[in-house]
Amino acid sequence: MLRIVVSGLVATYPLGGVFWDYLQYVLGFHKLGHDVLYLEDCGRWCYDPQQQTFVEASESSAAYLAEHIARLDPELRERWFFRDVSGNTYGRTWQQVVEFCRSADLLVNVSNSCLMRDEYFAASRVAFIDSDPMYTQASVRKPEDGSDDGGAAEGRMETLREHDVFFTFGENVGDPDCRIPTEPLSWIATRQPIVLDCFRDASVPLPARRRVLTTVASWEPSEKGPMLGAVRYRGKSAEFERFINLPSSSPLPMELAMSGPAPLERLREAGWRVFDAYDISADAWQYRDYLANSLGEWSVAKNAYVLSRSGWFSCRSACYLALGVPVIVQDTGFSRHIPTGEGILSFSTLDEARTAIEKLTGDPDRHARAARELAAEYFASEKVLAQLVKSALV
Repeated sequence: MLRIVVSGLVATYPLGGVFWDYLQYVLGFHKLGHDVLYLEDCGRWCYDPQQQTFVEASESSAAYLAEHIARLDPELRERWFFRDVSGNTYGRTWQQVVEFCRSADLLVNVSNSCLMRDEYFAASRVAFIDSDPMYTQASVRKPEDGSDDGGAAEGRMETLREHDVFFTFGENVGDPDCRIPTEPLSWIATRQPIVLDCFRDASVPLPARRRVLTTVASWEPSEKGPMLGAVRYRGKSAEFERFINLPSSSPLPMELAMSGPAPLERLREAGWRVFDAYDISADAWQYRDYLANSLGEWSVAKNAYVLSRSGWFSCRSACYLALGVPVIVQDTGFSRHIPTGEGILSFSTLDEARTAIEKLTGDPDRHARAARELAAEYFASEKVLAQLVKSALV
C-alpha cells in the first residue's frame, strides 16, 4: 500500500465534469488499496455557477466537496483538505496534511491544479499531469507574440522542474509530426482514469435513451491562445465554427449543454438544441445521467489539440464510453493509440462527421457494446493508475 496525494479543483469549480475529472483519481487509487488524500489548494477564488462569477466566500464550495466525496465513497469522508483563497481550511487540519505529505510515496498534481508549497514537495515523488497539451508546454516558453511574459514563463518552468516526472494526455507528444514542444522535459503518455463501477450501474438501456446526440461544452472567451512557430493555436470555438451547420444534414437531433459567451441565437438558427450547461452540471450525478441518456456524443476538440496532432482524448468522452454511449469526436491523432470505427467514431471534415452519425444511427447496439469494451480496455482506472504509479516511481 502506498500513500498518495491527489490535487484537484472540485470545490473551486463545483461542476459535474470537474468532479469526475479529479475525484476518479482519488477513488481509483483508493480502490487499488492505497492510502489517499485529496488536496485542493489552488490560491483562486471559487466559481459560483448560479451567479456565473467568481466569489471570495467558499463555505458552500467546501460543503459541496464534503457532501459529494462522501457520496462517492463513505471511506473518503475524512480524506480531503481544502484551502480557499483567504487561507481558510476545511476537512483535515493543516498539520495532518503536512504529516501526510512528509510520508507520502507520491503526490499527483493533476492539471497543475495545486499551488505547490514546500510542504507538498516533501512527498517522495511528485508527478505532474498535463491534461491541456500545447497550452501547458507553451505556457513555460517565452511568448513569440511579443508580449512581455517571459519572466512569468520562466517562473512557471522553475516550478514545473521541481516535479520528478511528467505525464500528458497528449499521447503523440514526442512524435515527429506532433507540433507540441517537449524540451527540456520528458513526457509520458497517460489517460483519464475511469472508475467503471461509477458508470456501469448508471447506464440507461438503449431503447430508453433519448435519440439525440449531446455534449457538454464551454465556448471560451476571446483571449489569444498560444503562438509557436508563427502559428496561433486556439480553443474549441475555432473548430466548432467549421461544423456549426451540421445539424441541418444530421439524421439525429444535436444538443449542446453550453457555457461561456456562445452565439446562442446563431447556434439555434443552425439547428442546435442549446441548454445552459449549469442546468446539466450543477450536480455530478445529474451530469452523469445526462450523458447516459444520450444515443451518442458529438463533439469537437480545441483547435490546439487538433492542429498540433496531440493525440488528446476527452475525459468527458471517456465517461460517455463507460456508460455504453458511443462518441463521435474530432480527430486529434488519438487513433494511433485507441481504436476507432466502433464505439469511437472520429472525424476531421464535415462529410466525415455526417458519415459517422449515419453509421451510429444504422447500428446503435453494436456501437454501444463497443463503447463499453473500449472504456474497459483503455480507460479502466485500475489499468491507467497502476501504470501511472509504475512509471512515476521508477
